[in-house]
Amino acid sequence: MIISIASDHAGFDQKQKLVDYLTGQGYDVIDRGPDSDDRVDYPDYAAAVAHDVSGGTADRGVLVCGTGIGMALAADKVVGVRAANVINVQFAELCRQHNDANVVTLSGRFVELEENKKIVDAFLTTKFEGGRHAMRVAKIMKLDAEGGATIGADGNVRRA
Repeated sequence: MIISIASDHAGFDQKQKLVDYLTGQGYDVIDRGPDSDDRVDYPDYAAAVAHDVSGGTADRGVLVCGTGIGMALAADKVVGVRAANVINVQFAELCRQHNDANVVTLSGRFVELEENKKIVDAFLTTKFEGGRHAMRVAKIMKLDAEGGATIGADGNVRRA
């Protein structure tokens, strides 16, 4: 399995340790940065991982920022991505079982590294249950297909 991973400055330390952890577990890891804990804009890094997953370069994505919330918001804007901000193992299992999440976002400030390792393990090993959940995921993906929105100069969304 190929994992694309990135962070912002707040998640940099944990991201580095997760890269080593995942590599040690035998995963192929694409590290999309950053290369230091200098201040960066998390949407840039979320987009890189989300595009890897959406485009098939990676099977799953892992993103780390202060809370994980901003990364999830940004990654979910990429067509084909189902990102979940996860703070415990049970949520990691459920986002895979019920939502077929393909990107997990983690908190580097509020969740300890050891717990984030367990979350990532659950996220990478838990299977999608399909069944009644498949219909719901299809409805989520239909929202992606509706598209047609553009962003105006004022930053607001405009429907085509």
